[in-house]
Amino acid sequence: MRRLWLSGGIVLLGGLMAGLAMHAESGPMPEWRYWGSDKAFTRYLPLDQITPANVSQLQVAWRQPGADPGLKERYPELRISGNFRSTALMIHGVLYAPNAVGLLRALDPATGQTKWEQKPFGDTIEEISRPSPRGAEYWHKDDVERLLLVRGEYLYSLDLKTGEYDKAFGNQGRVTLHWDAELAGLFSWTAGPIIVNDVIVVAGATAGAGDGGVKKEATPENIRAFDVRTGKLLWIFNVVPHAGEYGVETWGEDSYTYSGDLASWCCLTADEELDLVYVPLSAPTGIVYGGHRPGNNLFSDSLVAIHAKTGKRAWHYQMVHHDLWDYDTVGPATLGEITVDGRRIKAVMQPSKTAFLYVFDRETGKPVWPIEERPVPQSTVPREASAKTQPFPTKPPAFDRQGFTEDDLIDYTPELRARAKEKVKDFVLGPLFTPPQVPSTEAGGKRGALIMPGGWGAGNWHTGAFDPETGVYYAVSHTLPGISRAIKVEDPEGTMAYATQARGTPPGQGGQGGQGGQGGRPQPPWPGPDLSIDGFPIFKGPYGRITAIDMNRGEQLWMVPNGDGPRNHPLVKDLNLPPLGVPGRAAPLLTKSLLFIGEGSDSIPGTNRDGMWGNKFRAYDKKTGMVLWETELPAGTTGAPITYMHGGKQYVLVTVGSSTHAPEWVAFALP
Repeated sequence: MRRLWLSGGIVLLGGLMAGLAMHAESGPMPEWRYWGSDKAFTRYLPLDQITPANVSQLQVAWRQPGADPGLKERYPELRISGNFRSTALMIHGVLYAPNAVGLLRALDPATGQTKWEQKPFGDTIEEISRPSPRGAEYWHKDDVERLLLVRGEYLYSLDLKTGEYDKAFGNQGRVTLHWDAELAGLFSWTAGPIIVNDVIVVAGATAGAGDGGVKKEATPENIRAFDVRTGKLLWIFNVVPHAGEYGVETWGEDSYTYSGDLASWCCLTADEELDLVYVPLSAPTGIVYGGHRPGNNLFSDSLVAIHAKTGKRAWHYQMVHHDLWDYDTVGPATLGEITVDGRRIKAVMQPSKTAFLYVFDRETGKPVWPIEERPVPQSTVPREASAKTQPFPTKPPAFDRQGFTEDDLIDYTPELRARAKEKVKDFVLGPLFTPPQVPSTEAGGKRGALIMPGGWGAGNWHTGAFDPETGVYYAVSHTLPGISRAIKVEDPEGTMAYATQARGTPPGQGGQGGQGGQGGRPQPPWPGPDLSIDGFPIFKGPYGRITAIDMNRGEQLWMVPNGDGPRNHPLVKDLNLPPLGVPGRAAPLLTKSLLFIGEGSDSIPGTNRDGMWGNKFRAYDKKTGMVLWETELPAGTTGAPITYMHGGKQYVLVTVGSSTHAPEWVAFALP
């Protein structure tokens, strides 16, 4: 035993010294300075003290609660969400992260102890009660260093060293982001700002726009920019073009005058050399019906490259025309250099809810591989005019399942197969972009369309990490169908003819499944009404997966399920099924040789059902997809993990929380 310990110690010491020597040769230790690791949103840091050979020795280094326990004593009515979205920054040897109520906290990287915490503007429950955003942004010029954060309806600027407000910024350190429009509800954003050459770019969404889905009028959720020193508004980019602006002709019958939504509610990416910020935009109002908005509806479901200095569009690409499926372009656009047919390309890689990864030259917007407009099924909903074609990338292949046929139903036993077929006989099955259906009231009529992916998509905010050294992109996805149907609006206040869920509709008769109970929809064990057999999904797994894609060739390298999934369900536990994967929207972390990822949490909207989340956290071999280590966390993962070096030791930091477990940070390191 002593010999083993000594030899292991020598190996570990040798690995540590080699790692330190490598970093000494290559310059300063890399830091995690944006919540996507860098403004390219690679979710990658080339640290190599933790390797495939020693990752199994990881152990908890420290744990810290995401919220001060004394908060509940001071504010008994305060509700602290278990959906702790926070991703930390690592700058100058200090961690900076939003806590569970969205206030920035500076942490000691070795112990997690608090160095300072942002003071709220007022000592009221309204000021304290805020959700945690996903991350903050760092800015420095000469000897001035600031942290920028969106919390609630405000953009804040704080001094990096003290956490004090920058009094020269806005109103005593903050700028209001409330939408200046009659239709708008409160400003809402789960992400964080990005700074491009002294310009702060902010996206976000409204709460309450569209009046529960029965009105066609809504607020356009525009992109805004502010001066990093003063907080002055610099420009606004209209996501729904105004009269005379590019793209206004794609909104027929003057529908641009009242149409809205189109938020970029997740992740912004930037190339400061090009002065471009890359903004993925979501669906327009009326996600299953667009008869009131004829045309392709720019800039919905698009990636838009915007000049940060001026707010002018550089280029755009629309991934879904005239969206009827809620197929947002939502995940982060990742920047990286790839070599295709001997040509070096500065690329931008944009994942979509459709499971396509769109790849462009990030300066010109030209597709790296051809994207073909192909005919798609047409809508039969009255007064609807669906797009005749949709764009299909020729490379790389889709990273998850698209469309739904009987071949996608479980066939683990003849009985399960028969029961699954019975479940879908009343639905229209078809390829990707099968349009929503008006539920039939006639005997033998169809109740809607069974679509894959459903409303949560295959890709979401968590999708994507990129290794700039190997040119491999790792797509994290979930296989979740949905029932898509257009319900006739009977509400006298409604201004749309059809909606996902008309007010007063009986339970179970709503629109797309798998969307987290929006509009009062019920929450069955798996997405959509009755898409399970005793809680087990009627469609084949894996339900959560990781796909490695060689971006130099546009080809898939490997695909593995992430987690066991429901293979121990009573219906199948004796069948010895392989891992089925967990569709919990967990985000990845890449290091020099490893991919770390959890299983999500029941506190994340849309995943609060049995079998859709878990407490495991794993390390995969990046080259093969083999699981090298796993551990049981105190709760599921809610934010994206990071890695950092401090005091000669590499750490992996994870945020966790659940409906029954208080949010906290958990850090791992080697002994």
